[in-house]
Amino acid sequence: MPVPETAVSTIASWIVERGLSGGSEVELLEGFCRRCRDAGIRLSNAIVIIDTLHPVYEGRAFKWRAKQSNESPVIEYGATSEGEAAEKWQQSPFSHLLRTGENELRRRAGRDPVDFPMIEQLRADGHTDNLIMVHRFDREGSVGEMDAVYSHWGSDHADGFDDDHIEALRRLVPTLALATKTISLVRVAGTIAEVYLGRDPGQRVLAGNISRGVADWLHAVLWFSDLREFTELSERVTPAEIISFLNEYADVVISAIHDAGGDVLKLTGDGILAIFADNDSARACEAALKAERTMRAKLAELIAQRRDAGKATTGVYLGLHIGEVFYGNIGSRDRLDFTVIGPAVNEVCRVAEMCRSARQPTLMTNAFMDAAAVPERSRMVSVGRFALRGVERVQELFTLDQGGHAGTRH
Repeated sequence: MPVPETAVSTIASWIVERGLSGGSEVELLEGFCRRCRDAGIRLSNAIVIIDTLHPVYEGRAFKWRAKQSNESPVIEYGATSEGEAAEKWQQSPFSHLLRTGENELRRRAGRDPVDFPMIEQLRADGHTDNLIMVHRFDREGSVGEMDAVYSHWGSDHADGFDDDHIEALRRLVPTLALATKTISLVRVAGTIAEVYLGRDPGQRVLAGNISRGVADWLHAVLWFSDLREFTELSERVTPAEIISFLNEYADVVISAIHDAGGDVLKLTGDGILAIFADNDSARACEAALKAERTMRAKLAELIAQRRDAGKATTGVYLGLHIGEVFYGNIGSRDRLDFTVIGPAVNEVCRVAEMCRSARQPTLMTNAFMDAAAVPERSRMVSVGRFALRGVERVQELFTLDQGGHAGTRH
C-alpha cells in the first residue's frame, strides 16, 4: 500500500519542528517511528547511532521497538578502535558502508545473503527486512568523531517493506539524521562546557553569560588541594606514567567534590580549585567537609591498589577557607575564562601550602571554623598561628581531629 504523500510531508515537518524545539533523541526517534507506522510503513524496530565528543563515551545508540521491551532505549558505547569492540564494528554493515562509500544496503529474508553477524541476529529475532543507512557529514560539519548518523530500520512483517516504504524512509531519514545531529550537538556543547569549565560555570555559559566583565560577588567555601611532594615524584615516575598517575588521583578528588555538591573550577597541574556555594555558610562548610571525608576514604583505597600494583603513591594536601570572591568572565575579547579571583583565592592556596610545614593533610582557616556548624567545629583543632605568603595578617589554622575531641585555640 503506497505511503500517502501528505503523510510523508507531515512527518518531515514534524521532524523539523522537533529538531528546532529540542527534546531528546529518544523522544525524536519514538515519535518518528510511531508516525511512520501510522502512515502504513511496516516498521517493527529501529536503531539510530551517532558518535559524540565525550571524555568517556565514543557515541550513543538510540533504540525503538514496536513491541514493548525492557531494553534500555539508550546505549552509550566506548571506543571501537581496539579489542573486541573494534572487531565487532568492523564486521558490521555500517563499517562496510563506510569502506565501500555506499549509503545503504538492504537485506531481505529468503532473497538476500546473510553476510553480517548483525543481520544474522536480526533474522533470528524475526526480522524479515532490514534497511541499513549511513548519512555522512562533510568535514566542516564534523565534530571530533561525530562524522555520520548510522541507522537501521527493520520489519517483521511477512512481506517486509514495500518499495514505497523504502522510498519514504529514503526521503525522511536524512531529515531525521539532521535533527538527531542538532539535538546531539546541544548535548555535546553542554558536556564540553561542564567538563572544561565546571558544572555551574558551564551551565552559566550555556545560558548566555559569556560577556567579558560580567561577574558576581560570591560568598563561598573555597577548596584548594594538591598532591604531596608531586615535583619529587614526577622526577621518579616516567613521563608515560604521569598522566595515568594524575588522572587516578584527580578522579578521587573531583568525584568527592561533585558528590558533595561542589564545583571544580580549575585544574592547575596537580592542583584543584573548587567552590561550595550555599546561602547558608554552615551548609557550605558541611558539604566541603563531607567531600574531604569521601576523598580521604577513596584515597586510602587508591593508595592500597597502587601499592599492590607496585606503583608510586602520594597523599593530598587540602586547604579550606570561606570568603568573598569575584565569580565570572575574565580575560580578553578573544580568550575568556570563567573563574574566581580575589584575596580569598590566594589565601586558600597559601593555606594548602602550609600543610607541609604544619605536617597536616588538611588545614582550615579561622573564618572557615567560625562559619561551620557546632558539631563540625568539635572536630577542629588549632595547629597554631602562621604567616602566609602574600597574606597580610597572621592566620590561626585548624586541622581535623580524627578522635573527635573539642577544638582548641592557641
